[in-house]
Amino acid sequence: MQLEVGRIGKAHGIKGEVLVRLVSDRTERLDPGSVLNTARGDLRVVASRPHQDRWIVQFEGIDGRTEAEALHGVVLLGEAIDDPSALFVHDLVGCRVLDAQGVERGIVSEVQANPASDLLVLDSGALVPLNFVVGDIDVDERVVRVDVPDGLFELFS
Repeated sequence: MQLEVGRIGKAHGIKGEVLVRLVSDRTERLDPGSVLNTARGDLRVVASRPHQDRWIVQFEGIDGRTEAEALHGVVLLGEAIDDPSALFVHDLVGCRVLDAQGVERGIVSEVQANPASDLLVLDSGALVPLNFVVGDIDVDERVVRVDVPDGLFELFS
């Protein structure tokens, strides 16, 4: 099964490098020689290095800024890892979020990568850092329980 592992951003420099935002903690997906699938065809990584909260990546056959700019917005796909304890973004999207008192605070609409902690983006507009998730996420029941600091949800109302 193919999952989104990243998205190509702006071109970086004039030699065909691009900025990539990973939505996976598996940075080895950007190791030289790795192949990522896209709607436009496969892209082979030639080189990569971390840059702030993203990666600078050189793909095979992308040798200039114009070619790199044409990749802006392309979604990078990779095979799901075979780890029964792994949790994927698609497992979280659509889950109800309950606070420590059992009050529903919204539905997860997306997960945003963030250097400090990935964020659950709720349909209510709230942003909840994943480090406030408590206990196991019940994928079958589609429920995420969180224990957030007092006042966090009020910031978004």
